[in-house]
Amino acid sequence: MKTTKKTLILSFFCAFFLFGKAQVQITVDATKEIKEISPYIYGRNNNLSDDPKKPTGSATWQLYKDAGLKFFRESGGNNSTKYNWRKKLTSHPDWYNNVYAHDWDYAAKSLQTNMPEAKGIWSFQLLGYAAKTTSANFNDWGYNQSQWWPGISNNWCGGGGPDTGNGDPTKYLEEWPADSTTAIVTHWFDDLGLNKEQFQYWNMDNEPEVWHSTHDDVPSAKMSAEDYIQRYVNVAVKARTLFPEIKIVGPVFTNEWQWYNWQATGTVADPQNPSKKYSWVEYFIKRIAEEQQRTGLRLLDVLDFHLYPENKQDITLQIHRIFYDTTYDYPGANGCKVINGGWDNKITKEYIFKRSNDWLDKYMGENHGVTMGMSEMGSLYDKDPNVMAVCYASLLGTFAENNVEIFTPWDWYIGQWEVLHLFTHYAGTISVQSASSLNEKVSTYSSLNANKDMLSVVLVNRDVTNNQTAGVTLENVTPLTENVSVYQLSNLPATETFKSASNNALKTENVTIANRKVTLTLPKLSVTVVQIPIKSLLGVREITKQTIRLYPNPATSQLTVTPEFESPTTLNFADTTGRIVKSFPLTEKTIDISSLKKGIYIVQIQNEILNYNQKLIVE
Repeated sequence: MKTTKKTLILSFFCAFFLFGKAQVQITVDATKEIKEISPYIYGRNNNLSDDPKKPTGSATWQLYKDAGLKFFRESGGNNSTKYNWRKKLTSHPDWYNNVYAHDWDYAAKSLQTNMPEAKGIWSFQLLGYAAKTTSANFNDWGYNQSQWWPGISNNWCGGGGPDTGNGDPTKYLEEWPADSTTAIVTHWFDDLGLNKEQFQYWNMDNEPEVWHSTHDDVPSAKMSAEDYIQRYVNVAVKARTLFPEIKIVGPVFTNEWQWYNWQATGTVADPQNPSKKYSWVEYFIKRIAEEQQRTGLRLLDVLDFHLYPENKQDITLQIHRIFYDTTYDYPGANGCKVINGGWDNKITKEYIFKRSNDWLDKYMGENHGVTMGMSEMGSLYDKDPNVMAVCYASLLGTFAENNVEIFTPWDWYIGQWEVLHLFTHYAGTISVQSASSLNEKVSTYSSLNANKDMLSVVLVNRDVTNNQTAGVTLENVTPLTENVSVYQLSNLPATETFKSASNNALKTENVTIANRKVTLTLPKLSVTVVQIPIKSLLGVREITKQTIRLYPNPATSQLTVTPEFESPTTLNFADTTGRIVKSFPLTEKTIDISSLKKGIYIVQIQNEILNYNQKLIVE
């Protein structure tokens, strides 16, 4: 069962005095920057068995449901590039190119049967070749009992070996043009009867920038960027024609260096103007925009990236900032130094998703509709589950508030199941504005549920040594009750704690919110969600001119104003020329006006929503 810890939050209202340090100020406005959160950021790679003899077990399916997994990427990364869906075979580039059985049909059917509410993403093949037989495999068992060693990437399938060198790829591969790869759509939806909506997303192969390394058994020379663009367009056009509702996810950039550099050739020269050099991501966007104009078809829905940064604690804790933060000096910045066509070592700010969106605006227009995706991420700091928990929470929060459409980490660490469950069960589906006065260490991500009657405030403390005191202030929100629920992950052990929705490390507490404010103590390296039932948004709009009363009128020393106002409200007194002679914050119903001279005034009641005027006589 969930554990309840009464000492979870020490003195919500006295933390500042107890700990003697300044609060982090959190402000939340549930009426601003309202954006739908894509449920497909709650995804993961390599979840399902594609072997009918070894089905995904019922306990595993239940784990996925309990954690709230919404998106399944099941193509197998590098093993998808030579997949033959007709023969259910693929060639493994990281294991001698040997060919093994994989049944995508079976995996897709199992997902539809067991979790029809989730979505899956598989891949088209763009390299031009697919596996055809297992008969030419290198005998790795006879060589070293199939043990891993640095030479597993040798191209020994097809008759090769330690004495003979590379094998012949024609012995285990067959040509696989665009018609062959896209025909899986017809097979799945017409022959197998799979649900088109559930299998709407399709990757455009995997990491083409490194094919000269991962799939070097096929290209006799490095493929040009333009050659790849033509392969991409041929497949995308056929896929869109067969399946108009498809979500095309590409080009599946490999890593930070390859975001900007094509294969080992660097930046891409403009074929029409060779002196003009583009970073790879800009060139891809530019060319797809041109091809969309030429074909009249939409050829890109989600711009998809992979990321494998350095496995360091400080980078992991701040990795969420490389996507949109234009002020962050990223220690791993490298490829971005070529964005101007040369090498500028002073460029250290990454903000790759913002850069990409700016290029999309430039080449496709502001209403391009292309979203961002991160379909692989790994190599993060794995020595402390609490570091991983706050990292993952920061990524989910950043992606939620910026309309990122898909996120499927490749590596999965202790702490992530807990965070996934926390977000899918206790955060909302509509992102709203919130801000932190110390965002580098304590971030906030806020959201409403679909009915807009529950506000969830996520607080992430990335401080590795200190608790932080956070004062949360709500704007334009009327809480339904004074008692609100707090859910928290902190001090996670080194072993997996998430077993189910009812057996996990989540700590719970009820606290009191007063005057739309609450103060919380956030443990170091923790993730906290405050759930606040809402009576109304913009409650002051319920106040009409007919319900406002100022009395007595004439007045002498005191003036009473009703009803009470939920938003911060100012009471101004203007003379007959319109000049404001006195202002009061309207925090009490009765105001002392003894300092006003006798005369006629225009009383102005103003806040973010309301602007009300009434004449008042002071005697």
